Amino acid sequence: MAEELSVIGGGLAGSEAAWQAAEAGVPVRLYEMRPAAMTEAHVSGDCAELVCSNSLGSDVVDRPSGLLKAETRRLGSLLLECADATAVPAGSALAVDREAFAARVTARLSEHPRITLDRREVTELPAGPTVIASGPLTSEALSDALADLSGDDHLFFFDAISPIVVGESIDMEIAFRQSRWDRGDDAAGDYINCPLDRDEYAAFVEALVNAERIPLRSFEQALESGVKAGMHRFFEGCLPVEIIAARGHDALAYGPLRPVGLTDPRTQRRPYACVQLRQDNLAATLYNLVGFQTNLTFAEQRRVFGMIPGLGAAEWERFGQMHRNTFLAAPRLLEPTLQFRARTDLLCAGQLTGIEGYAGNIASGLLAGRNAARVMQGRAPLVLPRETMLGALCHYIARAEPTAFQPMKSNMGLLPELPPPGGRRKKRGKRERAAAHAERALAALDAFLAEPGTAPASTARP
Repeated sequence: MAEELSVIGGGLAGSEAAWQAAEAGVPVRLYEMRPAAMTEAHVSGDCAELVCSNSLGSDVVDRPSGLLKAETRRLGSLLLECADATAVPAGSALAVDREAFAARVTARLSEHPRITLDRREVTELPAGPTVIASGPLTSEALSDALADLSGDDHLFFFDAISPIVVGESIDMEIAFRQSRWDRGDDAAGDYINCPLDRDEYAAFVEALVNAERIPLRSFEQALESGVKAGMHRFFEGCLPVEIIAARGHDALAYGPLRPVGLTDPRTQRRPYACVQLRQDNLAATLYNLVGFQTNLTFAEQRRVFGMIPGLGAAEWERFGQMHRNTFLAAPRLLEPTLQFRARTDLLCAGQLTGIEGYAGNIASGLLAGRNAARVMQGRAPLVLPRETMLGALCHYIARAEPTAFQPMKSNMGLLPELPPPGGRRKKRGKRERAAAHAERALAALDAFLAEPGTAPASTARP
């Protein structure tokens, strides 16, 4: 095939899209501007670099993220294959060594005979078949090009990154290893837990709420060209820890610091609150603070987070920071196939679509890459069953109410209602509903993939 597919952005979605299209037989040019032009959040030039966290969420199939990953594996995902190969202990979640994961993805893409990795910034939309997967940190020039295409239907919200601490600097006389309810393969526990009693928690919350924050940069204070005035806001799924704390004294204790399922070995009781740390690399030398996205100044992070029991002498490998996330008003622009309504050879994937979360980015990239290839080959694009999590997410972003649209992570509430249970039972419990949704979703996907021409392309090389 002489025509080439342009994929803009070498993040999770763009990397998966490029791979899927190439596997389907289409020549692909994957544009990634890093390392020549860096963003305010990335630190390397590798494709699929994870910025906010090293966790891809639960891997349990009856949890929303786990179901989405199960579907994406069945669809033949490269990135989940790489994630499984670079996984680190995280209980029932799938977490990876960030550097090893990104390096593996980059190597696989670079070795593919139908993928050309082009290290240039794209400042305007190509005329031919294209997948836009430039992510939440889309450059200003490309944002302007998208605004011209979309009629200024841009929105944005603020996202934040958790800090990372050196593992050997954690005081294990205070902290302890345990997974919630002793789940996970490691009998000693996959997470390090820093317990707080009532007084320690109260002091920590007071310091956190009153700590100095980093002023938002001018480009974040003022809405750029193509961004609707008044639409900037935090994304509820990734709130800075200080914003949660400001909502009420016990907001953190019922949120990221909830102590349920944990027992402090020093007291043999559940702590009043607990900060969990998750392994960040394969060598187990670095740990990130779970749920601790923040916009505090670096000095205040050192002071306030140093109040957490067990972290008083912590060495900080990276402090948290905040950045702007850009996304489109997808209900006005996109179809469930991820094609632009105004231009069917142009597709979008990843956080730009409003599909939130690492697993969602990968899954949407997979669908966009496969559909781009199908369009180029004169075949009908795929529309996944709404009973599947990916199908439900794509339906949501394309059919949601535009004026209230906000990025969405996978959740069971997106799936169509289940038929009533058989026998005498009038309703299912929460866990039983989740299991039933997962069973139906995977059955629907299997039936879909059994139809002629829908299964993943062969991995044979030319």
